[in-house]
Amino acid sequence: MKRIAVMTSGGDAPGMNAAIRAATLIGRAAGADIVGIERGYRGLLEDAFVPLGAQDVAGILREGGTILGSARCKEFHQRDVRDRAREILARREIDGLIVIGGNGSLTGAMRLADASEVGSGRPLKIAGIPASIDNDLGLTGLSIGVDTAMNTIVEACDKIADTATAHDRTFIVEVMGRDCGYLAMTSAIAVGADLALFPEAGKPESEIVDQIVDTVIAVRTRQQKRARRVIIIKAEGVQMQIDRLKVAVDARLRERQPEAEPSAIETRVTVLGHVVRGGRPSAFDRLLGSRLANVAVRALLAGVSHRMASWMPPVELPEEVGMRSPADPYCWLVDLSAVLVETENLLKGRSPLARWRAGAFDQIEDALLL
Repeated sequence: MKRIAVMTSGGDAPGMNAAIRAATLIGRAAGADIVGIERGYRGLLEDAFVPLGAQDVAGILREGGTILGSARCKEFHQRDVRDRAREILARREIDGLIVIGGNGSLTGAMRLADASEVGSGRPLKIAGIPASIDNDLGLTGLSIGVDTAMNTIVEACDKIADTATAHDRTFIVEVMGRDCGYLAMTSAIAVGADLALFPEAGKPESEIVDQIVDTVIAVRTRQQKRARRVIIIKAEGVQMQIDRLKVAVDARLRERQPEAEPSAIETRVTVLGHVVRGGRPSAFDRLLGSRLANVAVRALLAGVSHRMASWMPPVELPEEVGMRSPADPYCWLVDLSAVLVETENLLKGRSPLARWRAGAFDQIEDALLL
């Protein structure tokens, strides 16, 4: 393993730079030449390679985003495009490729190293590092960026709660989570929200509106005045658009409480959007990125391929799917194809973990109203 390339792909996540830094330092210490690929698969097709040395990554640990950049590349689904990418990697004499990213990024890595497509060409070993603030990848307890994103949501909601309490307001706060409501579920618990809306629940629009209205009315009947503010966390993956949701909720509240003060029946909306993605990574995400990169690089150096470095998988793994990393007692090396299968099951609500997440939150919803 003489030359290893590192790329970040898909949505950026705080902690990606920590992974780039660790991969560079550990790989070079082992005698490998480390290069970066700018702008993900798009940059690979444009031959955008840059050398990575100790000085290049010296100050990036505390920075959010990714110094290598990222971009979408839909045409990578085409076989001839992947053939061109393999030709570039071969010309650059790349022996191993580390892909830091989410579901689509790791799928691209699998296709790039597909034996049926590579044929007699230069062999390529691949390793994945999970990075997704949505925490929507299978067979890893956490992905890079999740902890920072949750801290950002909690800080924002704490500030919103101050003004909500002062005016007895109802706030609907939308957070990221297109296909996975993990951030909405966990941040709702962390901020003491009154309700969480997430796509895994699969509730129709009418039920969502009724659930919010019932929650608001229940909170308004509390004896303690300071406890009458309402905070509702909504994942962006919940199909009902937030503006339309606000209109429907306000109208239903006016129907059920026609004598109420305007402030009691008019909701406020805050969309955190890409604020959740940004910011300096938390200490945990810096450590997580560094540890996963350490495991991924050492796996490639040992000749292991088609694996993803994983942080404490939430399910028991058979030997053929995953093994505990000898480089870190909390990290595993899991089969990349199994990761992609489990990710699809997770996003479709078919996996035991997805069912547990939704069921566990259903069980504590009543407790949030106490």
